[in-house]
Amino acid sequence: MFKLLILTIALISCAANSNNTAMTNSANTAATVATAQGSIYDFKVEALDGSVIDFATFKGKKILIVNTASACGYTPQYEGLEALYKKYQDKLVIVGFPANNFGGQESGTNSEIKEFCKKNYGVSFPMAAKISVKGDDTAPIYKWLCNKTQNGILDAEIKWNFNKFLLDENGVIIAKFDSGVKPLSDELTSKL
Repeated sequence: MFKLLILTIALISCAANSNNTAMTNSANTAATVATAQGSIYDFKVEALDGSVIDFATFKGKKILIVNTASACGYTPQYEGLEALYKKYQDKLVIVGFPANNFGGQESGTNSEIKEFCKKNYGVSFPMAAKISVKGDDTAPIYKWLCNKTQNGILDAEIKWNFNKFLLDENGVIIAKFDSGVKPLSDELTSKL
């Protein structure tokens, strides 16, 4: 109770001294993240090969999370994702999440998806097992990514394949990119 009283007094004092100016982005982000439920580092997901991808192992690196599909007009982005991964792998990890939510464009099994990605694009970055990124059966990690009440930063809608979430070295979402943003675009790479 004492801590709550001190916090309330501090907030009132800050409000009085702010002259109605907005908080800085970093202070706003810190305050917002404090209301989040959990962290990206709490997630462990199945990989295409049946192993486990533990997001806690990515602490200290930026993370790019992408919902993918093998038969989509954006599928060639695998090439750009692999090039991005190779170029920045000392400070960036990419995790692909195959999903069949849009036009049945990822109908294959996990082993078929793995073979397709390796054979056609040489994908070496981590690929999760096929999940749902939208609807009643949305995977928990995508519920977290898309809901401000859980991630503390933003509400997002996955509108198609190859949407991208970029998280900073502390696991905080710093950007969401729609399908048309190419992996090697200045819009994305400028945030690395």
